[in-house]
Amino acid sequence: MGIPISYSFRNLWTRRLTTVLTASGMALVVFVFAAILMLAEGLRKTLVETGSYDNVVVVRKGSTSEVMSGVSRLQASIVGTQPEVAIGADGQLLLSKEMVVLIALPKRGTNALSNVVIRGIGADSLALRPQVRLVEGRMPKPGLSEIIAGRSIAERFKGGGIGEILRFGMRDWRIVGIFDAGNTGFSSEVWGDADQLMQAFRRTVYSSVIFKLRDPSEFERVKRRIEGDPRLTLEAKRENRYYAEQSERMAKFLRILGTALTVIFSLGAIIGAMITMYSAVATRTGEIGTMRALGFKKISILGAFIIEALFLGLTGGCFGLFLASFLQLLTISTINFQTFSELAFSFTLTPGIVWKGLGFSLIMGFVGGVLPAIRASRMIIVDALRAA
Repeated sequence: MGIPISYSFRNLWTRRLTTVLTASGMALVVFVFAAILMLAEGLRKTLVETGSYDNVVVVRKGSTSEVMSGVSRLQASIVGTQPEVAIGADGQLLLSKEMVVLIALPKRGTNALSNVVIRGIGADSLALRPQVRLVEGRMPKPGLSEIIAGRSIAERFKGGGIGEILRFGMRDWRIVGIFDAGNTGFSSEVWGDADQLMQAFRRTVYSSVIFKLRDPSEFERVKRRIEGDPRLTLEAKRENRYYAEQSERMAKFLRILGTALTVIFSLGAIIGAMITMYSAVATRTGEIGTMRALGFKKISILGAFIIEALFLGLTGGCFGLFLASFLQLLTISTINFQTFSELAFSFTLTPGIVWKGLGFSLIMGFVGGVLPAIRASRMIIVDALRAA
């Protein structure tokens, strides 16, 4: 004969203060756990969405990012002869030879310096990236010291607004446009004419070549040809995969940090749940003895207390996730460990994180309640009644 679940809930309601305090401790742990996972997922999503499955990024072999890469003009021209490169409506190749460098810019309000990506683009760079759209001003004119800035740069860095001046490469550059790249890494970049930027930074090689595939299924073929060409020391990657790799190191660091913090905090929450459940056993000794005398089995007593502990954990988990969901309203910035440049992104809550958070809260509830539940189920009827 089992004990009604309502019995467990009534006892939790009777001890409202301890129930709230215990559930709040678990909520804090789940909040931290979910926040770290949301941070890593937001970073991953931002970088993955930066790339396109149809585009190919060609960089120097062994380069972990475009900043460290070098592609000579001859190599870039050879890449442009590949038959898999798509042709646009104007009859031109959908291919862009780009240069990427880092500069330090002061942030608005604090004057703290942070690295920003400067990308030299070609005529087809926008066509290759439909997620990027000009929202204010115009595109920079070739041959002039003009640039456009991502929305994140315009909002957070001095000199990043339209009409303002940025000085780098021994020249003044006027911002003539602002572009919006959505939740992608491009929003944290500054773009200008590749030839002008190469002159300013005294660069003789490009950083990368990006092109659109005529047929996405032809990627492996063009990859083998480029990487097998003895004139080239280059490697080709799908653009979305290239940017996904950019997030791996940082995401791994966040997961390790999150796991360490969660383990430390969860120990406190589990101890709190255990104290609460032991207190419940101590104050209900007479009830336990009466239920055993009425014929309730040990397994029923055990189940009743474990249900209480699981409900405590579930309540704390739901509240922690509810609080964590508001983090999605925030946009933060961090350093991309691959490029050492600043990257703005948002917390991202996914169904997977919700299930992990709820599962973790139930585990805390179970671990915190199992020992008190075992103690309650093993009480001797006569001793329990006498203690009452």
